[in-house]
Amino acid sequence: MADTVDSDAIARNVETVFENIRRAAQRAGRPADSIRLVAVTKSVSVDRIRVAIAAGVSILGESRLQEAVPKQTAVGPRGDLAWHFIGRLQRRKVKAVVGRFQMIHSLDSVELAAEIDRRAGEAGLCQPVLLEVNIGGEPSKAGFLPSAVPDALAALDGMPNLSVRGLMAIPPPASEPEAARPYLRRVSELARSVARPGFRRIRMDHLSMGMSQDYEIAVEEGATMVRVGTAIFGVRPAPVAT
Repeated sequence: MADTVDSDAIARNVETVFENIRRAAQRAGRPADSIRLVAVTKSVSVDRIRVAIAAGVSILGESRLQEAVPKQTAVGPRGDLAWHFIGRLQRRKVKAVVGRFQMIHSLDSVELAAEIDRRAGEAGLCQPVLLEVNIGGEPSKAGFLPSAVPDALAALDGMPNLSVRGLMAIPPPASEPEAARPYLRRVSELARSVARPGFRRIRMDHLSMGMSQDYEIAVEEGATMVRVGTAIFGVRPAPVAT
């Protein structure tokens, strides 16, 4: 069945999200241009993606390699567009992900870091990544516990083809957006506490946190990247298993 694209609705949604980010930044006393919108395009058609790009989206976030590759091919190379990998990354897929995405948000183990470092070295590049933090200590989620982050960063600083640019976190699910605030604040505090002037390849420039339900709160608590899908594209059907 053909995808019916409501271009006006998507464009309005993008405008609304940008305006909400601007207002949240203003409330927090931050410049709005310090926050980047990552449009989450999982299960979103290329036609819808093109509408979002035309409306001002410049970063696209994908969580599945097999879904991202044909979209990247269809959209084509563009100097004004970046692709970020935001999903769980399996080690066997690292070779295909490195260099294809301008940033990986989901570095969740030292072992994965070593594989990214190795593959980036083979490709002759330095891969920007964000360290995923399991800020709620949830057994069902990947990522470093906050207490493990300092030692992990010390290990990653010795990997020459890896550039850690900050942290990524997803708070525990809650019925009210405000419930995410304490967790988001902890991520900001953690980033400040682990910053070290002696690090060579570790920077805490970015905090990737906040999604459709809580991105305004995330901006108020220091997010530099918000990952928004539903608020732009609406509720999407789950991908069919193959």
